[in-house]
Amino acid sequence: MNVREALAFADEVVFAKTGKHLDDMQVGVIEGVLKRQKYGDIAQGLNCTEGYAKDVGYELWELFSDAFGEEVNKLNLRSALIRKSMISNVSGGVISDNHVARGHLIGSLNVCTSQEESPEFLRRKRQAKIEAIQRLQAIGLSDEQIAQCLDLTLEEIRQVDLTQ
Repeated sequence: MNVREALAFADEVVFAKTGKHLDDMQVGVIEGVLKRQKYGDIAQGLNCTEGYAKDVGYELWELFSDAFGEEVNKLNLRSALIRKSMISNVSGGVISDNHVARGHLIGSLNVCTSQEESPEFLRRKRQAKIEAIQRLQAIGLSDEQIAQCLDLTLEEIRQVDLTQ
């Protein structure tokens, strides 16, 4: 799981729990933590105080702990996101009503050896990319910031703007 995938999953979890998407500060804190940065460095990148970055992180760790049913903190965020995203992918949905956190898998697992080549897989992958771009645009990120977060080119971001 790379940083952009982790951010996308984290945003889905936060939205499922709160009805709101991650804001710029939350994205910055999560991204910094995933890149193993110290709060002081994260704060400098976000143009805020170290204390404020820690407060934003604390609120996120509390939210993730509640959603995942296990303690989440700066040191285990990456592993918690990886573990829970895999369970979510198997269950066919994002954390809802703590079903995944309690270990109840909903749905089924379909194994397809040529999944990555299937037209349906490619269509869903493109749709997920479009939705991620739209969510990041909705929270006010610039095309340049979105391209950096999602490891895409500016041209790819702008093509999504044209298709809307």
